[in-house]
Amino acid sequence: MNNFIFENKTKVFFGKGCVSEYLGCLSKKYQTIMLAYGGGSIKKNGIYDEIMAVLKSQEKKVIEFPNIIANPTYAKVMEGARLARENHVDMILAVGGGSVMDCCKAISLAACYDGDVWNDFWVYKGIIDFDVLPLGVIVTVTGTGSEMNGGAVITNEELKIKTGRDYPACNPAFALLDPTYTFTVSKRQMVSGGFDILSHIMETYFGEPNENNVSDDISIALMKNVIHNLEIALENPFDYNARSNLMWDAAMAENRIIKLGKNTDFEVHQMEHQLGAYTNCNHGEGLAVLHPTYYRHIYKYGLSKFKQFAIEVWQVNEAGKSDEEIALEGIDALEAFIKKMGLPTTLKQLGIQDDIDLKAIADSCNIIPTSYKPMTHEEILEIFKECWN
Repeated sequence: MNNFIFENKTKVFFGKGCVSEYLGCLSKKYQTIMLAYGGGSIKKNGIYDEIMAVLKSQEKKVIEFPNIIANPTYAKVMEGARLARENHVDMILAVGGGSVMDCCKAISLAACYDGDVWNDFWVYKGIIDFDVLPLGVIVTVTGTGSEMNGGAVITNEELKIKTGRDYPACNPAFALLDPTYTFTVSKRQMVSGGFDILSHIMETYFGEPNENNVSDDISIALMKNVIHNLEIALENPFDYNARSNLMWDAAMAENRIIKLGKNTDFEVHQMEHQLGAYTNCNHGEGLAVLHPTYYRHIYKYGLSKFKQFAIEVWQVNEAGKSDEEIALEGIDALEAFIKKMGLPTTLKQLGIQDDIDLKAIADSCNIIPTSYKPMTHEEILEIFKECWN
């Protein structure tokens, strides 16, 4: 394994009823709390009332910050930062999925910084040598794993750039994970979030070293668990065991543990981020469209790992087959799973319009140097065209 340093400050409270049981003591030392959330579904499903009951019982001053959209924007981050400063907010409480959590991490930084936040921390990797606003999260949508890292993916609409940075200083202080909070999420959102989990694990797994290592062995177990439980949850969205497994899979995929000692390949995420920046497409669905085609472009350069993926994750029978045949059968199995889950498999199915400038999107993508086969912008364009229909 490669050398590494590990850090994760987020304290997790997991299980049914954890919000009513623990939120009060976790927020006790803060007086003014900014409650951030998305389109308002938490007001329809009872989650908002449960949270507010806890905060009101402690006579907290609550500043609401609603309407955080999927693919959160830099403009929304700066709006939240202004609101936090004007109201002397002590803590941010983010309630929702990855978009809400990512936006609030960026707000926690921006509210305490006087300079150019975008240029100093998202265009370039910055150094946080100041205290950010404390952040707590309550997860209602499983997928991104944002609850256990400092990562925030933000879209600059003006520049058409969607990019992420992971700052340990922005890790939530605590994360409350109640699987029952995910029960009201639509099947489409559940499945796209589930595929995002699988994508995170695959993009960590498909990188050197190729020799046996702890991180890869954990990744194999997680991939199998995601696939198994997503199939169960698709049939019965109220299966608590399946939803709880998926919730912890998401956290494990992005709490940095499986990345230890590894090179990673998040090229597909870079490609999807730019598709999202130009089209605002669904993130998990975009990943599902791109992954099989991308893997057919690179599998020969990481053949041993793709062979292992086919055998261990998809139970491909290797008898009488070449390594290439086994690897390709594994990619075919991934594609079949995507179809089984009802996810789109083409850019047209994703809702991308005919007049989109795929070359401009391809040219705007970041290139990941640790891929088994580093891309060029020309090859990324090829992949987009192959994914068209």
